[in-house]
Amino acid sequence: MNEPLSPAQAPAGPPGAGTLHGRTVVLIGGGSGIGLRVAHQVIAAGARVVLGGRTRERLAAAAQELGDRATWRTVDTTDRSSLAAFFAELDSIDHLFTSAASYRVGPLRELSDEDAESPFVSKFWGQYHAVKYAAPKLTQDGSVVLMSGAAGARPPAAAPAYAACNAAIEGLGRGLAVELAPVRVNVVSPGTIDGNLWAHRPDEDREAAFAQYRRDTLLRRLGTEDEIAQTVLFLFTNGFTTGATLYPDGGYTLR
Repeated sequence: MNEPLSPAQAPAGPPGAGTLHGRTVVLIGGGSGIGLRVAHQVIAAGARVVLGGRTRERLAAAAQELGDRATWRTVDTTDRSSLAAFFAELDSIDHLFTSAASYRVGPLRELSDEDAESPFVSKFWGQYHAVKYAAPKLTQDGSVVLMSGAAGARPPAAAPAYAACNAAIEGLGRGLAVELAPVRVNVVSPGTIDGNLWAHRPDEDREAAFAQYRRDTLLRRLGTEDEIAQTVLFLFTNGFTTGATLYPDGGYTLR
């Protein structure tokens, strides 16, 4: 791992603003999808990354792809002891982003209670407990970026538990911004992205969802993983933004 910049080398400016050079960024879910694109962009900006996730092979491949400023450790965000062990190994954290989650969505009348609860178990409580165990290690001018989804503001179909989970994450971000200040806490709420998540779903489901999203969004297209990653980097580096939710969704929530 590279050594952090000395104070003399560090760029001048407000705390936490403008640069990722020499900082440590923890990306749980960084082995694939949006998390991996964030990893590429923060390394290009001069940061070190610590990747977390459940699949050793995926993390190892991602770290090899990213180079010598990337390390990895396995972690399961639904297991508090796993999260505690993961963060115990880290000395300090400048920025945290957790995109790892696994859940089912669907109508209230059709989902089992377990499936309906799964977005909260994995996506909401997973991020909540990641922040809880990371908090003692966060630098004062650092930040946390949570991930919700545009369905929390505008549900595209009958999936009320999933919509509620995303809305709850946005509320969690505001509450944590108050509690953890001056550490900044923000939320990124993407629209439909043509990327890793949808690549593993049935072709028929994917094309129907993509066609609907193109109709329903102002820009008439899907987003890319790099566009979401750019939003995350903005939230990492803008030292005067906290308690905010940004919607990189092509105007979906405005329709």
